[in-house]
Amino acid sequence: MTITAVQIPAIVALFAGVLILIMPRFLSFIVAIYLILVGLHGLGLFRSLHM
Repeated sequence: MTITAVQIPAIVALFAGVLILIMPRFLSFIVAIYLILVGLHGLGLFRSLHM
């Protein structure tokens, strides 16, 4: 399976959702990381990784 830049937000969201279900007290931490990653992706900073 090849992971493309389009799939990264979906994978991060899935991972964050599972972590929130397992450890709800880390909700704000997980949301903050998710928002940072989505912001970086939106700015195109992951293009250099050639995913």
